[in-house]
Amino acid sequence: MKKKNTAAVIFIALVMIYLLIPLFVTAVYSAFEKWTSLLPEHFQMIHYVQLLTEKDFLMSLLRTLIICVIPIALTVLLVLLALFVTTIYFPQLEKYVQLLCMIPYMIQGVILSVSIISLYAGSPTFLSNRIIMLTGAYCIIILPYIYQGIRNSMRAVNMKMLLEAAEMLGCTKLYGFFRVVVPNIISGITVSSLLAVGIIFGDYVLVRNIAGTSFKNVQVYLFLEMKHSSTKASAVFVIIMITTFLITLLVLHLQKRDSAKRSRKVKE
Repeated sequence: MKKKNTAAVIFIALVMIYLLIPLFVTAVYSAFEKWTSLLPEHFQMIHYVQLLTEKDFLMSLLRTLIICVIPIALTVLLVLLALFVTTIYFPQLEKYVQLLCMIPYMIQGVILSVSIISLYAGSPTFLSNRIIMLTGAYCIIILPYIYQGIRNSMRAVNMKMLLEAAEMLGCTKLYGFFRVVVPNIISGITVSSLLAVGIIFGDYVLVRNIAGTSFKNVQVYLFLEMKHSSTKASAVFVIIMITTFLITLLVLHLQKRDSAKRSRKVKE
């Protein structure tokens, strides 16, 4: 048994090293002036200092965070309500809801962006706003990941039984759903949301086609910097990776703290 555990740990360590090599090499490259021979030359951190004090880059990072949070929050809320209705009132429609939520898997970013622009660009309503269109496009792209994560979590906790117990204590179905079921599936919501964060942070096609360079997020900023300096572009990439890593740590920490609070309340 110990030999099997040791082999598993070694295998996982090798996989992690293999996956982290590109990030490590990019970080090293960004910290030097050039790397045209066997070893990099002229160590410097000037690009990081410039980026962290440059208003244009910080604003692009802020725009990315905002355009990341809003679609995820909207999609999570809509998926929760859709699964609540189909599970409790119309279980026969769940397979159709699942089919609709899986369709975005087959839609390429270019096709989606062109279709949205063609449909809404000339609309006299607020839907013609480029940021609104971009938010809707992100909601569509992340829908399969959010739906699948929440759906699997609901099946794992036996939502119907929890709601029946809540109703016995005097709660309505909707109140019991958000006060009893949702806290029990928060881990699934968290994992799905973090996956959606990675997708939105890595997107360039949708934001470039729909909003253009006028809405400069980190990916647009990265693309523009690649034309001028590859080392600075590498520094931008490293900061993006560190930002997503910090977001993940923060969300997981908040989730762990919330779980600890609920455990203490149960014990009391």
